[in-house]
Amino acid sequence: MKNILIIGGGAMGSAFTIPCLENNNKVTITEPYSKIFIKNHLSKNKFHSALKINLPKKLIFRKFSNDLLKENFDLIVIALSLSGIDFIGEQLKNFKIKSPILVLTKGLKYEKKNKKIWTISEQLNKNYNVSNISVLKGPCLAKELARKKKTSVVIANKNIKIAKSIGKLISTRFYLTEFSKDVIGVEVCSAIKNIYSMIIGAGQSLNSSSNLFQKSVLEMKYLIKYFKGKDETISGLAGVGDLYVSAAGGRNSKMGSYLGKGFTFKSAKERFMPKETVEGEQLAREIGPFILKKIDKKKIPLMVNLLSAILNNKNLKIN
Repeated sequence: MKNILIIGGGAMGSAFTIPCLENNNKVTITEPYSKIFIKNHLSKNKFHSALKINLPKKLIFRKFSNDLLKENFDLIVIALSLSGIDFIGEQLKNFKIKSPILVLTKGLKYEKKNKKIWTISEQLNKNYNVSNISVLKGPCLAKELARKKKTSVVIANKNIKIAKSIGKLISTRFYLTEFSKDVIGVEVCSAIKNIYSMIIGAGQSLNSSSNLFQKSVLEMKYLIKYFKGKDETISGLAGVGDLYVSAAGGRNSKMGSYLGKGFTFKSAKERFMPKETVEGEQLAREIGPFILKKIDKKKIPLMVNLLSAILNNKNLKIN
């Protein structure tokens, strides 16, 4: 039995406890700031309002503290939102954490000081001196994972032995793991697919959405090469795998459908999705200025049009 700490009580962090517990690990989850998730985990039945299930009784919930981070864990999992990465980085900076760290969070960060886009693992390493980081990405909907629907993901680490050792801790009959050395490619794919999911969702028929899917993959290939990831990563779980599941039934695709009908992002958000987080929009605002300024617009016309529509609150124009 191994000792696993999961930081982040949201849908994905809580769903991730299911395969970890299934594999006979001791699993502790902590939530730094969401009162809703803290209430979920402290309730008698551990009912999770986002997942709509009762979490396993043997799941341990503990209050987040520096003392908790000082304890010995065989694996520390970061499952916070993108906005929480700086928070946890600051917390981990003061500790010489020897435990392997696994990041579930998806996204990219524009560092204004360096005028560069960083992946989450780069951000943690360069800003907060956090090392021994692996990332886990792929087509995984939290609600399906929580109900033990078969899921396949990829764990990336330049040291493939570390990735495989983590895989042994969390793999089950319904949670299958693949491995990659292409950390940058896996992280970039898993982030930009949120933007391309909106674009594919904008298609007003299966025919047009299929066409946009194919063009999106081509643009993703260009961007992965630009950020020095490996081309073959696009064909894997973090690429077309994650793009498919997001385009088929995610919030980004849902927003894209409204944009395709002629709504601006602001009007669609206020009218149809006022309480829902649209990750693609957050990413667009984070990296949009860099993409529009630094990258050849002729190579990524779909991305450019989507970024312009969101940043300027204009109608989306996709051919």
